[in-house]
Amino acid sequence: MKPSVSESHVSFHRAPARYRTVRRIFAAAAVAIGLGSSGEPVAAQTKISLGYTATLGFNGAFIAKDQGFFQKHGLDVELTLIGLNSNIPGALMGNSIQIGGPTPPVLMQANDGGLDLVVIANCSVTDPSNMKDGVMARAGVTIKQPEDFIGKKVGVPGLNAFLHVMFRQWLLSNGVDYEKVNFVEVPFTQSADVLRSGSVDAVITGEPFSTRIVADNIGTLAVPLAVQAPPNIPAIFYASTRDWAKAHPDAVKAFHEAIAEAVAFQAKDPAAAA
Repeated sequence: MKPSVSESHVSFHRAPARYRTVRRIFAAAAVAIGLGSSGEPVAAQTKISLGYTATLGFNGAFIAKDQGFFQKHGLDVELTLIGLNSNIPGALMGNSIQIGGPTPPVLMQANDGGLDLVVIANCSVTDPSNMKDGVMARAGVTIKQPEDFIGKKVGVPGLNAFLHVMFRQWLLSNGVDYEKVNFVEVPFTQSADVLRSGSVDAVITGEPFSTRIVADNIGTLAVPLAVQAPPNIPAIFYASTRDWAKAHPDAVKAFHEAIAEAVAFQAKDPAAAA
């Protein structure tokens, strides 16, 4: 995944259960009506707790923090690690974080379940050239074809989150019933440890953990999931509750602008961003 930010502010409407397609939801996903339209200046140093998972898709937020883009736009942002992506909607509703980075499936399911979350900026998009993120098979576990996953235990960084959905689709596309695979939740930060311990046969993870797994001879890349998706499909959104976004329109606008600056910084100077 690579950082990204949306270019415009459009409305996001909660999906009626069962009948919304992913395409329609992606088309509707962005800032709530009227957000960022206020002409008043952003209050100095608005405090925001930003919930993220341990993936390079959140580079933009770390760059914005490190390079002072948040501060420049009047935001005091604290980066808060969330172990599993599926826990982000609950953290938003509990106000332990004000902005979080759910994947599209997690956000859609939260809203279908009765929550009211809105997207305030894009966070990252798919990058088919990424040959490192995907399913890592434990050393000694033979995975040569899709059928080899049947009966295996696979760790995922959030049930029904983006990478879990991608892998299930990959299995279906290759004629494998994903219900014959045992899925358990494993945070990115623990992927190497659970693989090493033998608690799972494989894990779905990303950088920098995938490189460490290979370097430490813990496992090998069995399925490079990133290459399975078209380019520039939203993989993570920056989202908040609608109530918080409506109450802080200037902060929403400032956050969007700070992330846009961070993405531009990374595009201009990848070495400095790294």
